[in-house]
Amino acid sequence: MFIDALKNIWEASGIISMTWQQGVMLLVAGVLIYMAIGKKCEPLLLLPIAFGMLLSNLPVAGLYHAEVFAGGHVHWDLLGGGTELTPGLLDYIYLGVKLGIFPCLIFMAVGAMTDFGPLISRPSSLFMGAGAQFGISFAFVMASLLGFTAAEASSIAIIGGADGPTAIYLTTKLAPHLLSAIAIAAYSYMALIPIIQPRIMRLMTTEKTRKIKMKQSRSVSKVEKVCFPVIVTVVCTLILPSVGALLGMLMLGNLFKESGVTERLSDTAQNALCNIVTIFLGVTVGATAMGENFLKLDTLKIIGLGLIAFAFSTFGGLLIGNIMCALTGGKINPLIGSAGVSAVPMAARVSNTEGQKADPGNFLLMHAMGPNVAGVIGSAVAAGTLLALFG
Repeated sequence: MFIDALKNIWEASGIISMTWQQGVMLLVAGVLIYMAIGKKCEPLLLLPIAFGMLLSNLPVAGLYHAEVFAGGHVHWDLLGGGTELTPGLLDYIYLGVKLGIFPCLIFMAVGAMTDFGPLISRPSSLFMGAGAQFGISFAFVMASLLGFTAAEASSIAIIGGADGPTAIYLTTKLAPHLLSAIAIAAYSYMALIPIIQPRIMRLMTTEKTRKIKMKQSRSVSKVEKVCFPVIVTVVCTLILPSVGALLGMLMLGNLFKESGVTERLSDTAQNALCNIVTIFLGVTVGATAMGENFLKLDTLKIIGLGLIAFAFSTFGGLLIGNIMCALTGGKINPLIGSAGVSAVPMAARVSNTEGQKADPGNFLLMHAMGPNVAGVIGSAVAAGTLLALFG
């Protein structure tokens, strides 16, 4: 009797059911956990992503079922029970990603934490933010040449915007089967900004231009800060309706911050809501990285194309920065153009650091925040454009 019980436990365990793909993914999850904790690479999202990957690749546990979301849409009949498939915890939480809820809530939090003042005081920063979207266009062409469909190429290219929530939002709409690879690539490159960008920045600028000190921007009134998110939402959504969800939530969060009458809402968006959604988003995105789907040649292509997209986005921002430097007679430090990628505020800090390496008395942080927040808007608009074209 006792031997039979042990035999039944053994046969029901996941050990004998584990495939080599699942074993490899458990090792990959372990590496990502090490990167998040040991190397502090974007730990707030990389750690839950890695643990979600670990959970979904544990055999027999049944926490996530890819077939519930097969074909790019939700099979509600499978989630309702009454079938051979028993829905797992992560199946239900993933609905927030699949339906586009979590990325939009993250954007609300970003808006509540962002000061659009530097952009309002220097609207020309929009050109650098736009230039930093060049990598998206370049990567789209490259991905198409490598055999990806237009929808897949769009999802891969958006990595160049250096905006994780936007990449997740667009991919769930256009190419959900690539979500895990794209999300991991996007957040990995965001974490590596201090390593990747400086080399490109030094290549694209001279020591003389890196030493340029910019004049302090004008102060921005409260009326301007309150009107800005409303006007941007109305104008952009009228022109490009598909951008309404992402951009609308970004601007709503910023309006909470700038209105001065919703401190509790702003605080909740920046802290409690942001932290909760980050956990759910990370764990369920990681859960989509199941061995049989993730361990493919396309994954390596996506990681390589993501790096190309990010590098060329930095190049595009710096190119516009150099042009503006020349047109203004050396009043614009081209280094701030690299902050046109959407990683707020890390990219702006890297611009400031490189400026101080050239001249310790050079402070570019607030100047770089203009292109930085312009990049957030630019990546959302780029995603909306791609969704309108190929969605």
